Amino acid sequence: MSASAMVGRRDFIRTGAAIGGGLLVSLYAPPLLDGTGGAVAAEGKDFAVNAFVRIGADESVTVIAAHSEMGQGVYTSLPMLLNEELQADWSKIRVEAAPVDKAYNHPVFGMQMTGGSTTSPAEWERYRKMGATARMMLVEAAATKWGVDAASCKVEKGVVIHTATNKRATYGSLADAAAKLTPPANVPLKNPKDFTLVGKPTRRLDTPSKTNGTAQFGLDVIVPGMLTAVVARPPVFGGKVAKVDAREALKVPGVKAVEQVPSGVAVIAEHFWPAKLGREKLKIDWDLGPNAGLSTEKMLRDFSEMSSKPGAIAKKSGDPDAALKTAAKTITAEYDVPYLAHAMMEPLNCVVDLRADSCEIWTGTQFETVDRASAAQVAGLPPEKVQIHTTLLGGGFGRRANPNSDFVVEAVHVAKAAKAPVKVVWTREDDVRGGWYRPMWHDRFAAGLDANGDPIAWTHTIVGQSIMQGTLFEAFTIKDGIDSTSVEGAADVLYGFPNLQVDLHTPKIGVPVQWWRSVGHSHTGFSVEAFFDEVAHAGGKDPYELRKKLLANQPRMRAVLELAAQKANWGSKLPPGVGRGIATHFSFDSYVAQVVEASVEKGAVKVHRVVCAVDCGLVINPDTVRAQMEGGIIFGLTAALKTEITLKDGRVEQSNFHDYQMLRMFESPEIEVHIVPSTESPTGVGEPGVPPVAPALANAIFAATGKRVRRLPIRGSDLA
Repeated sequence: MSASAMVGRRDFIRTGAAIGGGLLVSLYAPPLLDGTGGAVAAEGKDFAVNAFVRIGADESVTVIAAHSEMGQGVYTSLPMLLNEELQADWSKIRVEAAPVDKAYNHPVFGMQMTGGSTTSPAEWERYRKMGATARMMLVEAAATKWGVDAASCKVEKGVVIHTATNKRATYGSLADAAAKLTPPANVPLKNPKDFTLVGKPTRRLDTPSKTNGTAQFGLDVIVPGMLTAVVARPPVFGGKVAKVDAREALKVPGVKAVEQVPSGVAVIAEHFWPAKLGREKLKIDWDLGPNAGLSTEKMLRDFSEMSSKPGAIAKKSGDPDAALKTAAKTITAEYDVPYLAHAMMEPLNCVVDLRADSCEIWTGTQFETVDRASAAQVAGLPPEKVQIHTTLLGGGFGRRANPNSDFVVEAVHVAKAAKAPVKVVWTREDDVRGGWYRPMWHDRFAAGLDANGDPIAWTHTIVGQSIMQGTLFEAFTIKDGIDSTSVEGAADVLYGFPNLQVDLHTPKIGVPVQWWRSVGHSHTGFSVEAFFDEVAHAGGKDPYELRKKLLANQPRMRAVLELAAQKANWGSKLPPGVGRGIATHFSFDSYVAQVVEASVEKGAVKVHRVVCAVDCGLVINPDTVRAQMEGGIIFGLTAALKTEITLKDGRVEQSNFHDYQMLRMFESPEIEVHIVPSTESPTGVGEPGVPPVAPALANAIFAATGKRVRRLPIRGSDLA
């Protein structure tokens, strides 16, 4: 691999073209400090490297993506933003993953990472400014060459044209000269009404490589001299190795070594299969530690008991206690959702080439800054000596943004023991049983209705682990004992309840937990919207009409609610046995409403149709929005119908897709996605499609059967 020279930002801007022979644009303020900013050679042709975009003499335009591509489409949306202003030939655009550098830090979070459905909102302005800056420098270079005013020139598909004389110069031919110019201080951006690319359905740039097999995921990486390892980890969270007998494992042909590492016992071999066979031959005595008695059954009882008493107050308005006492009618309910694994299609993996003075890592990660710092600490190197190559991610859903960098740290430990480049591979069973789950949650509700059946009080007690305790985000997300991610979607509920209280219990349990697609909204979306349906029916109200009434001061949510209901023909007659349910949810600054049509036959749920309306601000690529809503709906239906992680004697009972099942193609419903036109800034789309679908389904089941669903996944026994 090429080694990059250390160079400061100002020197980089001033000398980059002379070194590399192309145009560079480095717009973001932090300097390039870790050696990723120098000029490199590619296939014998020099071109200049910059923080965000390269324009080569061969007319190629390379956009450097500061965020990881895990299927959400940022390798297309980021180039669309940049090229809306650059106006290069779209067929010449290509994308590369950014190296780890402060220049690529998230504009909001101040670190290089991908998550929280924030890529488009965070980069909405920055990438357009980079494109505009590059265009202005190219036009200035052409104008100087021709001795004309830059204002007399225009650009079309990567060509600068002098309007009066029709002189033409391609971006590639101008790259050297443009790179010698000082970037303009003020860069005007297009009015959105003048967009020609943003807002138009656009084919994804990464699709060809993913279909022809040339795309590189972490599991595809091979480096010279590389060995492969698997790790035997404790069967109980927090367990440790007491004694290991590796004699039989070492007899397996291809096994090179068996080494104890902090996470367990690593079997290092020439290839994956002998490593796996060797692990099966290990004889390990485990010290199971304090979590050997954990059981889902007991936690369910404990959580319910805990919820019977008020917790730390997350939100209080009005006087809900007094309102409940004077209510004409009071209803209560308890809801449960389980631990959930991320279950990416590509299990965790990491390649590490550790040397005395450097560490090179290849992996699919959402957390480059954190992973580099963690790897550097284990390697005993300064962070600038650690280089991470972010590959394509075969799914992430938050798991590859681990707060402890567990799979990266483990791989560095194994590389230290192997004394050779090593790929550490997690099997599907390792992944499902490997910890770091969406927390298990319990929700207790009480609502008071007046004589007209309208809700006058709403109380919501939440019980579940904090995903932020002990992480670098704790100081920003936990205040007065309240983890904001535990109560999101509940404490900020949009309905106009006159008296509201949301409180929280945060038990400390030895199950590792972290963010999961849609984070806290994944449980509050279900419980709040399903209980709202109970409240509506208890008061004799149509669930859609009551929602509309209580959203009087929320015009954007009310608009998506009305759109979804209209497109789903709310109130129209359905076939016998089919029910229709509705739900809304606000998350990641996006407004989503969904209507589900479903039936139940002999305890088996069939989802026929899902109608989704979304307001996510100004849309960059409508195809991406639709795909993310569709994917979120399937993801949410899988959790509603199929998946749970349960514990017995401290052990996870599930292991693979036979007992942690995914929704299959033949089980997937017809899905319609309707996008509300908007001129507001873009908001998130990767996660907001998940929360409303489970409650909409539960509400549809009630409409079809009269049975209430108050726990997930939905069981046939609950519908009998």
